[in-house]
Amino acid sequence: QVQLVESGGGLVQAGGSLRLSCAASGRTFSDYAMAWFRQAPGKEREFVATISWRGNTYYADSVKGRFTISRDNAKNTVYLEMNSLKPEDTAVYICAARLSHITTKLALYDYWGQGTQVTVSS
Repeated sequence: QVQLVESGGGLVQAGGSLRLSCAASGRTFSDYAMAWFRQAPGKEREFVATISWRGNTYYADSVKGRFTISRDNAKNTVYLEMNSLKPEDTAVYICAARLSHITTKLALYDYWGQGTQVTVSS
C-alpha cells in the first residue's frame, strides 16, 4: 500500500509559477513510476506528466516546455514545477503511482492522492 499526499497548490496570476509536491509513504518509493494528472470542473481527469524510477519523463503536449516533473527518492517525493501558467491550467492536480513502467493511461495507476487545487487567474 502507498499513501500519497499533495501540497503546493494555490492561486496565481497568468504567467506565474507554482511548485507542487507529492509525498509518498508505505512502500519503497524508488520502485514506483509516478505521475501527475489534473481534473478541471466538469471535465475528465487528464494526464499531465510522468517519471520513471530512474528519471525518464514524458509530458502531455499541453504542458510540454512549461512544466517539469522530478523526483527525490531519498525524500520519497515527486515534484511538478509549473511555469508560464495559463487560466486553462486551473484544475485539481492529483498524484498517482504504479509499480511498473511509466504510462499515460489513468486506469493503470494503482494509488492516488486527494489532490491539490491550482487556480490561475487571467
